[in-house]
Amino acid sequence: MTIDRTDFELLRHLRRNARISNKELAEKVGLAASTCIVRVRRLQREGVVQGFHADLDATAIGVGLQALASVRLKQHKRAKVESFLEHILARPEVLQVHHLSGNSDFQVHIAVSDTHHLRDFVLEAFTEQPEVDHVETSLIYETWNSWDVPINPK
Repeated sequence: MTIDRTDFELLRHLRRNARISNKELAEKVGLAASTCIVRVRRLQREGVVQGFHADLDATAIGVGLQALASVRLKQHKRAKVESFLEHILARPEVLQVHHLSGNSDFQVHIAVSDTHHLRDFVLEAFTEQPEVDHVETSLIYETWNSWDVPINPK
């Protein structure tokens, strides 16, 4: 699939506001509404746009603390990696998991109510797991999203 400058402009606006009306989106990128919806649907069909989501106020839903846990496994056998992933992805506190190269095997983004919840989560989800060798947790003070970073074609 070829993505042109107009597609990138559509994606930029959709990243900022996925609920934008087709009419408003078309106006912002200088397309007819019918052309705009065809392009957006093509981007969805081709898997460029994989879904839409709602941004939530973490404190409003009881999340008082977020952290990143760097996890190193004892072994890197496929079965051990898959076992760890299955276990960790089943936990409701887990927002994202990144499989990495380097000193840590995984970076896990966690959302919990408070420090006690974080301690209990780290003990249950990581240190009690036989495949985990080491875990280091860092608290997140503040987060910035890249929604306003321009998407530029190559």
